[in-house]
Formats: sequence, structure tokens, C-alpha cells
Amino acid sequence: MVPFKKRRIQLHAASSGDGTIKYPQVVIFLLERKMGASRKSFLTQLGRGKGFLVEESFNQSVTHVVSENNSGDEARTWLNSQLSKQSGVEKNSTREEIHVLDISWYTESMRVGCPVDILDRHRLQVCPECGTELTEFSVPSYACQRCTPLMGHNSRLTDALSILADSAEFSENEGRSVAFRRAAAVLKFLPQPVTRLKQLHGLPCLGEHSLRVIKEILEEGVSLEVETTKHSKQYTVLKILTGIFGVGVKTADRWFREGIHTLSELRRSGHALNRAQQAGLQHYEDLNLPVTKTEAVIIGQIVKKAVNAVLEGAEITLIGGFRRGKQTGHDVDFLITHPEESREEGLMPKVVSWLESQGYLLYQKTTRNSYLEAKEGPGQPSSNMDRFERCFLIFRLPVDTDEGKVQMERLIGLPTQTENCTQTNMRTPVDGETETKTHPSVDASTQKRIPVLEPTQGSRDQPWRAVRVDLVVSPHSQFAFALLGWTGSKLFERDLRRWAKQEKAMSLSSHALYNSIQRTYLRASSEEEIFAHLGLEYIPPSERNA
Repeated sequence: MVPFKKRRIQLHAASSGDGTIKYPQVVIFLLERKMGASRKSFLTQLGRGKGFLVEESFNQSVTHVVSENNSGDEARTWLNSQLSKQSGVEKNSTREEIHVLDISWYTESMRVGCPVDILDRHRLQVCPECGTELTEFSVPSYACQRCTPLMGHNSRLTDALSILADSAEFSENEGRSVAFRRAAAVLKFLPQPVTRLKQLHGLPCLGEHSLRVIKEILEEGVSLEVETTKHSKQYTVLKILTGIFGVGVKTADRWFREGIHTLSELRRSGHALNRAQQAGLQHYEDLNLPVTKTEAVIIGQIVKKAVNAVLEGAEITLIGGFRRGKQTGHDVDFLITHPEESREEGLMPKVVSWLESQGYLLYQKTTRNSYLEAKEGPGQPSSNMDRFERCFLIFRLPVDTDEGKVQMERLIGLPTQTENCTQTNMRTPVDGETETKTHPSVDASTQKRIPVLEPTQGSRDQPWRAVRVDLVVSPHSQFAFALLGWTGSKLFERDLRRWAKQEKAMSLSSHALYNSIQRTYLRASSEEEIFAHLGLEYIPPSERNA
């Protein structure tokens, strides 16, 4: 960046030039992408003041394209798109006649007042192999056939398509939303960044709309449609309103059309909210903070303590995104079962009662198990929701300073810092320090059982934060199916069911797998067995992030 004082001197020099073009054989175009309009304007005036021919727009006479903060692949992709738009121009024959250069060539030329020799360090390098592997790479059509990591190589493309998917969902256009998510899943699977649209030729799930958005981002850096959508009033408001626990798209859209655009407007509206929505609005800030893996593990220890207190031998598994390897999430899910069939019946009310008695719950809603295999058969459910006994919770997770961590350590069975002092060189408490701290909002007898964490950003200095938690109870005979169904991702599970139906004439749910031709249920005691029944290669949870 040019210092302000020097910039003033240079601008004066540029404006005082007589306009004579000293180097007509060098026709320069400054690529505005990532450079910015104001900087391009300054550099244009500077070049013209020193006798250089700097074009405002790209045309056939340009001999030097100068770029700042772009890779060689990005600059070449943009250049090829411009050449293809020009009628009568053969892209391949013209390509080598145009120098694609880094800004360093331009600044060095400005410094000496004439075009400097083009050295290798001035040229933006293009990987000659880029795109070859992807063009030849075969992508399976179903997400359940692909090993998809948590982080892909094309996040700017997948993020853009996800915004359009959310927007379609807000418009209750499920088909369009799923189409965008399938396209994003394909891009996330690819083993290297996409730099040219031709790399995507022949790949599945990439419709015309998705390809148009991808092409615009590759060539221009952003998609006008995505940016317009992201900053639209409807999109931003529905993002806020659907972020309220208990509020779906239909309700949020109705409120939007009534002129409710903020949480404060909703509070003043006088709308009668149900219990879930009241709790969601009350704890909105906390519930929209990411939940960390550490917090999930600590909540798991509390749930385990509750379950073991009412049913010895029960098993608790952390599921959802955390099982797939995520370090943060929007909620925490646990699957509970017991090795002895039917022992899990009636467990949920007892667990909820224990958690309530210890002061952990801010909200809870329990549903009973309504799945009866013998009577109802394998019919497709009206939605993707299973019918296990479950409880939707807003969990009260205490937070505090280091003093309170002693309680958490004791709860999960770890030696406390004080207990370790005799075995290690850890410091002992100084005079005036205490091991516990009673919060005014919690009874002292209850406080001893509550673990604590460091305050989370957004917790408003209160001694706890609200966290969304789902508890699901499964019979042991259905545990493998429940584990598979509740691990996700959503698109991975959707394509598993689609594969089962379309490719294997089977019906898959989180309860069972049914062979429609043989008219028999296929039993499984593990996820591996379910994949084998479906004729699929087993994909571990960490690679189900479609």
C-alpha cells in the first residue's frame, strides 16, 4: 500500500502530466477484482500521468493484464471469460499474446517511469495440471457412496450454494433447496479446488442454476444472485426468526408478512407464543451461540450420571455432528439404550425428573415411543422424523471461574486440583480461596451437583448458559438403525433412504430396514451390517459430512 504522503505527491504528478502516450506498444488493463475500485482509479491515474496507456475496460488491444491478490488460475479464468465474450476472437490463439502479471511489475515500472522487463517473478503462475484430475474424476451420484470430510476445498462455492438452499427453504421450495444442497455436497467431496467450470463437466447433481452461480463466482469472484439474496430483507429476517427455538419457516414467514422483523418487535407484538417459542425467545442469545465439544462432553457426563441413577447398565452415546468430528454445533444429541430389550421402557420420564430435581432444565418436552413394527409395518413415514421416545431440552449449563471447576471435576470422576497437589507441583489454594461458590439463583444443596465452565461469550455475565439438548431412547434391537439415522448428515441420511428405495427396493428408517421384495425385515447389530445389507461400502461417521 502506498503511504498517504507519497500518494498525494504521485497523484499530483499524475494530474500534471501532458497526456502524451510514451509507450503505445504496452496497453495495460488493471483487474479490479480483489484490488478495489478506489485503488484501481488511483493506479490508473498514476500510470497515465507517467505516459502509460491504461484502459478503463478490457478490449482486444490489451497486452498486459495486471492483477493484485489474485492467483494465476483466478486471473487466467477471468481472462478466458473475457476473451470468450469477444466476437471473432480465438481464445487459444490470443492467450499467449497477453501477459498476466502481478502488481509488482506495474509498481516497478511506475518507479522507473518506463515498462521494466518482465521477469519470472512478475508472471502469475498457472498450474498446468490444474483441472485434469477433476475432469477425469468420477463422483458417485449418491452422497452415501462418497467419503465427505468436514472441511472441503471449495468452501466459497459451497457456502454460496448453501445460502441459496436456505433461501429456497424459506420460500418452502423443498425441491430447489435439496438441489442446491446436493450440488454443494458434490463440490465439498472434490479432492482439490475448482478453478475452471470445465472441471465439473459430467459430474452429478450440478444443475444449470448451480453451474451458473459457480461460473459467476469463478470468473467474477462473487455471485450477484447470492449477494442480493444474502442481504435481502426477507432472508435476513427469516434467518433471525427461524433461529428461535420452536419457530418454523411458516410461522416466521407469517410474522415477516405481518411486519415483525426483529426480536424486540416480536416481543411487543402481543402474539401468543407456545411454551417452546417462549423459551426460545427468552434464551435466544445463548441458543444461537455455538456449542463446543467440551460443553457437549460435560453435558454428556451429566446425562450419564442421570441415566445411571435411574437405570443401571444403560448406555449413552453422543450422536449428531459431534460424532462426525465437529468441534462446534448448534445443539447436543444423545442416544440412550440398554443391552436388555425393553429395559429402556419408561426411562425418559425418570431421567428428566432427575435432571429437573438437580436444576439442569430450563425447558423440556417429552414424546412417547409410537413405533410399532408388528402392527404398522415398513410404510414410509409422512416426514423424516422417527418415532422414538425423546425429550427436547433447553439445558441449564452452569459457567463460572476456576473455583467452580472443582465441582465439575468431581462430578465426572476426575481428581481435583487440590487432590493433585500432593502428587504434582500444581499450586495449592492461597489464603482466602474457596473450593466452591454458591450462586444466589441456585439452592446450595443443588449447587454442589452442578459442574461449571468458563463464561461463554454472550452469556451476559449470568452464572449459566442455555444449551439445546435432545435425548433419544431406543430399544437395543433398533439401536444400530437409530445410531445411523441420528449421526447425519441430513443429506447423507436422505440419500441412504433414497438408495435403499431406488436401488435396492428396500425401506430404511431409524427404526428398521425392510426388504420389499422378500417382505422381510433385515436385522443388524451395527452400522456396518446395515451398509452390507444395502450393498454399500461402509463409510465411518467422520466422512459422512455431505
